[in-house]
Amino acid sequence: MSETRGMSEAVMKDSKAALPSDIPETTVWKDFLSLIKVGIVNSNIITAFTGVWLALHFSGLSFLSNLDVVFYTLAGSALIMAGSCSFNNYYDRDIDHLMERTKNRPTVTGKVQPSKVLVLSFGLIAAGLILLALTNMTTAIIGAFGVFAYVVLYTMVFKRRFVSNTIIGSISGAVPPLIGWAAVDPGLDTMAWVLFAIMFLWQPPHFYALAMRRVEEYRAAGVPMLPVVKGFKAAKRSIMLWIIVLMFIPFFLTPLGTPLVVLAALLSTGWLILGIKGYRKKDDVKWATSMFVYSLNYMTILFVAMVIVTLI
Repeated sequence: MSETRGMSEAVMKDSKAALPSDIPETTVWKDFLSLIKVGIVNSNIITAFTGVWLALHFSGLSFLSNLDVVFYTLAGSALIMAGSCSFNNYYDRDIDHLMERTKNRPTVTGKVQPSKVLVLSFGLIAAGLILLALTNMTTAIIGAFGVFAYVVLYTMVFKRRFVSNTIIGSISGAVPPLIGWAAVDPGLDTMAWVLFAIMFLWQPPHFYALAMRRVEEYRAAGVPMLPVVKGFKAAKRSIMLWIIVLMFIPFFLTPLGTPLVVLAALLSTGWLILGIKGYRKKDDVKWATSMFVYSLNYMTILFVAMVIVTLI
């Protein structure tokens, strides 16, 4: 690990001249949001909220009477995610300048000292775990596992070494709904694991599509994403297989009612049809873009719908 890091740091120093001279002006707040990857934090908060909401619903507990639990859960989840993402930026600062979408991060441009980013990361994670512990220890333990999975397993061990990095990263990405549920019901009902399964299976096709769009950037950075190592054909095949498996999981959502199950089935079927429709087209990047956009809508619509059906 140290040898790999040393080589990467050397590459970064040798390629300083390649850094963009027209770095866009940003504010401190924008730099902070970039450090914590606010988009990832926001999307994961949706799934964490769904977890806590459904746990309250099935436990017969009032949402308004448990606002303290909701606050501790969402704030704690947001903080550990922000801290984990900030650490990811700290750790990957030697390769992020090689990728278009990451080259202007403050850890790359030098606007923020690495030591300060590291302190911020651990500070956010610690604060988040404390808030989660105010609900119960099970929630804090699950949160700590999520941090470990993302920071150690994904960022430090698998991301730069193994093509299975996306699968490992999917574990941490599926933890938020478990955190939300455990805050109300530490016993983790079967429904909590269904939410976990949906999020876990959703991520590979989502990120493989993203990797296809950014394949040359990942190649330049030396990150062994599936499209880089095995090509577009293997990536497309894998995307379709993950979607097919995902199609069966929402049928375990029957406690939320038939309309929700039908909606989930339609969303999955639509994703599969979209993939089949453009599977043999020559423009693989265009296909990947449509699959990526659909994946975002799939996740948002499904998890928001889970909340809505309990209000009807």
